[in-house]
Amino acid sequence: MEAALLGLCNWSTLGVCAALKLPQISAVLTARSARGLSLASLLLELAGFLVFLRYQCYYGYPPLTYLEYPILIAQDVILLLCIFHFNGNVKQATPYIAVLVSSWFVLALQKWIIDLAMNLCTFISAASKFAQLRCLWKTRDSGTVSALTWSLSSYTCATRIITTLMTTNDFTILTRFVIMLALNIWVTVTVFRYRKTAIKAE
Repeated sequence: MEAALLGLCNWSTLGVCAALKLPQISAVLTARSARGLSLASLLLELAGFLVFLRYQCYYGYPPLTYLEYPILIAQDVILLLCIFHFNGNVKQATPYIAVLVSSWFVLALQKWIIDLAMNLCTFISAASKFAQLRCLWKTRDSGTVSALTWSLSSYTCATRIITTLMTTNDFTILTRFVIMLALNIWVTVTVFRYRKTAIKAE
């Protein structure tokens, strides 16, 4: 029973993450605008994903517990390029991507570096959610922000709480997923709130 639940959570998370950012990317491409999206939020999210993936690889955790992260990073990079494209200059993305790539190697140079980065990872990821919330509060317009993407993010955090409890039981990782679940739900609710406000205004 436990093995079946673990398999369901792992594979459903991978399946959801394979398409997680596609609604957001589609919304941006359809609108030909990145209105409502926070660049700071996306960059912080990318940093959090990168640290989390590197930490899991460094300590040799089961691949099925983190295989979605390369997929999420690739989708975030595509979204980053879309934002810079619609803001007028794709070349501005180059320094950010270079920093992310070099960070992959720097993180594993010393054990204390990866451990410190992982302890900061929750704060980095939480900051990314608050940056998106701040953008929504400031504009009072959810624009092209995809509620589906944020809802799916909530689902994957919930399943990862289950898989972490059933496999590594790593307290740091568990804490991160609980906090991310709460913040993802908050962003989703906020997106719906400002979508309704925009509809009423029209």
